[in-house]
Amino acid sequence: MRILITGARGMLGQDVAAAFAAAGHDVTATDLPEVDITDPESSAAAVAGHDWVVNTAAYTAVDRCETEEATAFRINGIGPAVLGRSAHRAGARLVHISTDYVFSGDATTPYAEDAPLAPRSAYGRTKAAGEWAARAECPTALVVRTAWLYGAGGPNIARTIARVAGERETLAFVDDQRGQPTTTADVARYLVDLLAAEAPPGIYHATSEGETTWHGFAQAVLEELGADPARVRPIRTADYPLPAVRPAYSVLGHDRSDAVGVARLPHWRAALAASAAAGVLVAR
Repeated sequence: MRILITGARGMLGQDVAAAFAAAGHDVTATDLPEVDITDPESSAAAVAGHDWVVNTAAYTAVDRCETEEATAFRINGIGPAVLGRSAHRAGARLVHISTDYVFSGDATTPYAEDAPLAPRSAYGRTKAAGEWAARAECPTALVVRTAWLYGAGGPNIARTIARVAGERETLAFVDDQRGQPTTTADVARYLVDLLAAEAPPGIYHATSEGETTWHGFAQAVLEELGADPARVRPIRTADYPLPAVRPAYSVLGHDRSDAVGVARLPHWRAALAASAAAGVLVAR
């Protein structure tokens, strides 16, 4: 298949492009400035001749979205609409990447793929708009939500924890936000499998198995480094206020993956161990 990857120079986009190429697909990896997904002409020209479009492009500066919501909406909301329309007109299908931030974060059990959206931040609102737009303009689209991403292709929380651990004796991370640390490499493999399974249109979740807090994740990173995890002390979200509201509970369910026969991602702890072995925790 001929596959267009947008946002291909981002942390996720790099792994997605590599995974599809490794699976034998004909991959076109694009990003700004060569392709602007918010521009109809640029989008249409890029999509032409492809079977699938995988959109990893996004405005992901969560806190800046609070003061730059118009910019975030253009990229996260209008971009998927333009790209979806281009894909549909060209006879291609779209995969659009979304986020746990579309939910309120006040659940106590994993969010199902069809759970009601209730974003509490500008980032979440613009990504929710993008989900709707992608599916409205390209009825055959797949929306794939992920969360707590880290990977080799850019700045990431795991590498930051490793760096700070080398600079300070004590680290502090919030212990009242629960989620699923997920590697970009695992999401990329999931997308390859999803397309190979000829998954029907709709929403899917690509997050690791298991759950933890940022405090628990930081402790696990120190364990991988051979350091004492007790060096990480727990704090509350209220102790470290940020402009954007973070979901307190970001655990996503995977029932639709099971239904279409696509393997779930590995447990987050196993994924972290594999990432450490691959050098993802090493400063660049």
